[in-house]
Amino acid sequence: IFDEVSRRTPVIADLKPGGRFMAPDMSAAGGSALLGQRLQEAGLLTDAPTVTGKSLFEEFAGARETPGQEVILSAAKPLKQRGGFGILFGNIAPEGCVVKLAGHDQMLMDGPAKVYDGEEACFAAVTHGEIKPGDIVVIRNEGPVGGPGMREMLAITAAIQGRGLGDTVALVTDGRFSGATYGFMVGHVAPEAALGGPIAKLRTGDRVVIDVERQVIETDADLDAREAPALKPRGAGSCGAFAKYAMLVGSASQGAVTSGADR
Repeated sequence: IFDEVSRRTPVIADLKPGGRFMAPDMSAAGGSALLGQRLQEAGLLTDAPTVTGKSLFEEFAGARETPGQEVILSAAKPLKQRGGFGILFGNIAPEGCVVKLAGHDQMLMDGPAKVYDGEEACFAAVTHGEIKPGDIVVIRNEGPVGGPGMREMLAITAAIQGRGLGDTVALVTDGRFSGATYGFMVGHVAPEAALGGPIAKLRTGDRVVIDVERQVIETDADLDAREAPALKPRGAGSCGAFAKYAMLVGSASQGAVTSGADR
């Protein structure tokens, strides 16, 4: 359902990090009410009650567009035809993963994996020039259990951009990304490496395909014939509250809740 909604919802707010403007500019242009009004006009929203006592559409009715503003566009002339993310499945992520599409037009990549256990190892590889154009960087053991807590890979994507590789490299991780993360980024890979997910079996040199239109992330390597390495929660996950969290948290595909029911 998330992928379906993203496919039919255009990007109509020209905001950073993928666009030109910032939140104060949007506010000056007409604010979230104007944005909602445009989505309402396109038939992409359903009316609903709000905490003010008015309905959602009643709130939008008060929108006032600033003449000449360029921040909030229309669904007829969007910044991009589809939303800023997609959901992929495949033998690398049987339970799914999330690909970030905002800020770039990349929809397909096919290349060799460069595999690293943890953000720090990958960051060192980027700064020492190990990553080349066409590589698909894989950072594993950063999921809810392995992190523990799913760190965002903002430092890595910033380093990749700094090396001038932002348009030629993809990043795949069982960790997460933030709104400020830039580039062709696949996160929330599930099951994660620390739970024996297929991403744990990937090796440097394996061919990886990321195909957004087909909703596929896969490798032609025979992962079933490999044993997953014994990965454990890193660092702070060895004791205290972090260890308790790592022991109880479930898969990212189920919300990474701490009931432990899906473990």
